[in-house]
Amino acid sequence: MTSLRGLAVCVMHAEKKLFLMNACEYSRNMVYLIPVMEERVMRSLDEIDYKLLELLRTNARMPLKDLSAEVFLSTPAVSARIEKLENDGFIKGYHAATDYEKLGNGIKAFIMITVRPEDKPEFIDFIRNKECVIECNHITGNYSMIVKAMFPSTTPMNTFVGELQKYGKTQTQVVFETVIERY
Repeated sequence: MTSLRGLAVCVMHAEKKLFLMNACEYSRNMVYLIPVMEERVMRSLDEIDYKLLELLRTNARMPLKDLSAEVFLSTPAVSARIEKLENDGFIKGYHAATDYEKLGNGIKAFIMITVRPEDKPEFIDFIRNKECVIECNHITGNYSMIVKAMFPSTTPMNTFVGELQKYGKTQTQVVFETVIERY
């Protein structure tokens, strides 16, 4: 066996997407390929990028001048780094962290549901239009989806869970206290 590590090879995937592959080894006429990354090359982050992400995660409204002072770079350099982090998809957006309890929705619940694959598009349309839904994830295990939702009382929660049961079996967990919440 002869090593070809580091040799980049372009290969067409069955779905006609271009993949970047590394030729790993070849023996006689066979070349073994290891997938590296789909479509675009992911750049690595350095310590300054991680520091900027942490600072922005803590306070997305932190002025560029303050960010610059924290990472010891000029304001234009920090601005360029943040723009690159946004363009590369490391920063997906900037959001206000709201206090749902102060807004009258003090009951947080996680509702697990088994949704049949053929019902998933209709279920997603239903969930997308519900104001009480904060988050919905496709999961592994006995249930296929988990919904994070906020309610003003147990009555609307009970109504919502009843509506969900049209799509499958549910199990609801009501939160007593949120110990850690990161954004």
